[in-house]
Amino acid sequence: MKGQKVVLYFYPKDSTPGCTVEGIDFNRLKEKFARLNTVVFGISRDSLASHQKFIHKFRFRFDLLSDADEKICQLFDVIKEKNMYGKKVMGIERSTFVINEDQVLIGEFRKVKAEGHAEAILEFVKENS
Repeated sequence: MKGQKVVLYFYPKDSTPGCTVEGIDFNRLKEKFARLNTVVFGISRDSLASHQKFIHKFRFRFDLLSDADEKICQLFDVIKEKNMYGKKVMGIERSTFVINEDQVLIGEFRKVKAEGHAEAILEFVKENS
């Protein structure tokens, strides 16, 4: 990916409400990211089959990466303790990382809210172009 900016956004689970909103927003802005020489990837622990269903259902035009063994999640330190219906579980904390053309991390966004996040990342990329 050298020579392009990369947006790598981590999300908890395919086809859940917040993750769907986030994916639809990144998909809607795909061409604007492309004009800024930026490629977007979503990543979760879901399987490739789950990703394919999610992509097909919402007609995503960008790739979703499967990290079932959590190696990339651990590298970016996005597995955190979460409270789900009163029960503590380990899961992906919604986070986004922006990497520049020289493969240097230039943006790190943690504990983000799905709604409006893609637009905020697009603005960050514009400001750092």
